[in-house]
Amino acid sequence: MKLPSIIADLLTAQEKYDSNAFSECFSNDAVVFDEGKTYRGKKEVRQWNEMTNAKYKTKYEPLEISNSEDEIILTAKISGTFDGSPARIKYHFTIKEGKIISLRI
Repeated sequence: MKLPSIIADLLTAQEKYDSNAFSECFSNDAVVFDEGKTYRGKKEVRQWNEMTNAKYKTKYEPLEISNSEDEIILTAKISGTFDGSPARIKYHFTIKEGKIISLRI
């Protein structure tokens, strides 16, 4: 499956649990919505990724990618140290100028 390069970079950073590289995939004013919480900007995205890595040790396996009008939707099997692992999750990305500006999980 051919992933947009910024999403491939994000998954590579996650494989290495590299929160700095992970957050660099996002724009300076990016917004992430996950588990009812909102994270704004690279600093909060990095902190969110550090927290989830420490808590869940999440691994992603891309299953499908699709496009809607203004989003890229990645369906992935995620596994880690959380109840219900593995789970099938949809990630809704908005990308602008080669960076992720929005991610809804």
